Amino acid sequence: MTINIKNFLSAKNKMSKIGEFQNLKQLEGLQMSAISADLYKNGRDDLVLFYFKDGANYASVTTTNSIVSESIAWNNGSHKKLIKGLLINTKNANTFTGKQGKESLDILAKNLSRILTLKESKSEKGTSETIKTKDLIFASTGVIGEEFPVDQIKDVLPDLVSKLKSQHNKLYWLKIASGMMTTDTRPKVAYEEIIFGDELIRICGVAKGSGMIAPNLATMLSFIFTNADINSNLLKSLLKRAVANSFNAITVDSDQSTNDMVSIFSTRSIKIGQNLSLTDKIVQKFELSLKRLCLNLAQQIVIDGEGAKKFLTVRVINAKSLSSAKNIAFSIANSPLVKTAIAGEDPNWGRIIMGIGKSGEMIDYKKLKIKLGDFIVAENGKIADSYNEEKLKEYMKWDSVMIEVNLKLGNDAFECYTCDFTHDYIDINADYRN
Repeated sequence: MTINIKNFLSAKNKMSKIGEFQNLKQLEGLQMSAISADLYKNGRDDLVLFYFKDGANYASVTTTNSIVSESIAWNNGSHKKLIKGLLINTKNANTFTGKQGKESLDILAKNLSRILTLKESKSEKGTSETIKTKDLIFASTGVIGEEFPVDQIKDVLPDLVSKLKSQHNKLYWLKIASGMMTTDTRPKVAYEEIIFGDELIRICGVAKGSGMIAPNLATMLSFIFTNADINSNLLKSLLKRAVANSFNAITVDSDQSTNDMVSIFSTRSIKIGQNLSLTDKIVQKFELSLKRLCLNLAQQIVIDGEGAKKFLTVRVINAKSLSSAKNIAFSIANSPLVKTAIAGEDPNWGRIIMGIGKSGEMIDYKKLKIKLGDFIVAENGKIADSYNEEKLKEYMKWDSVMIEVNLKLGNDAFECYTCDFTHDYIDINADYRN
């Protein structure tokens, strides 16, 4: 088995060495496949299926955009806490597709449930269980407003199901993650594990996202899988807490998509106790690992931002409230002027001042202390006495840049992550539909 190399044959893409990726491991109860429905007309993988033979507890958080894809509308109408499968397509967002987009999911659900039911009847155990349409959920990513390619997808569903694998190595996880990509230049995967008695709890995650990335999710999809038996309600609480400082702490271009979705699935293979709550020690250990995994994936999205060359962290400390720190951090991170200065390796800290001021938050400019990396650039209402332009220019050449704003007004803090704006961002989005 090899990765479909056509996923990477684009002038926009840069090949990555396999050693750069974490080694995701086997997860019992999960089967996966990725194939091409030729939605891009170049043979690259563009359709992914996750299948849970024995069902999986699951929870999702989705975009807060008032316009959403038909996939999210379908999932929200399900109300099921145990599902059997997740089908993902790229190239087409299935958003603003009207009756045709909605009916397309009905068609796909009926066909996929029938094919999966047939697969189970032919298995070694020969189960007669029927997979229902509401046992399935969907995710889509791509262009908004174009007719959904239901026939192309429907025709390859038998092949997609026949290629489901329960044995997963690092290469296969990368194949799956690659099949979700749109303008991404590399797949995004992450892994965590926890020892629980004699058992090994595993958490595997994949994500896609590169542009239209903003707080409260973005044009991004992320799917997280664990073998720990955690009920859906607790999974929802854990996921909401994990995304707050990860997927909801990133921005590439401040544009919030219609299709964003982060889901977590439990195959229930490892029993860790009943009536668990957020205060149980094993749950707390799981939460810490989940937060690390989500932050890992979220930062990979920023690093792979469309046209990005530099990773930027904006840290606001000693704020009067968390909301104030967050507003100021994103006001700086979303500023095109700040982001183009970073791209130009220009320590133009005046643009940071502008970003703080336009946030609408009350500040005392005489208390402000602003740093680029370890270098103080402004304090006491003026340029820092120790300001050194040459040293700052050298620092700005780094691939990763830190802006720290000390408000000296309280004890709250927030950190967000973004990237620079380059000419490539314009080129990618000007040519997006071609």
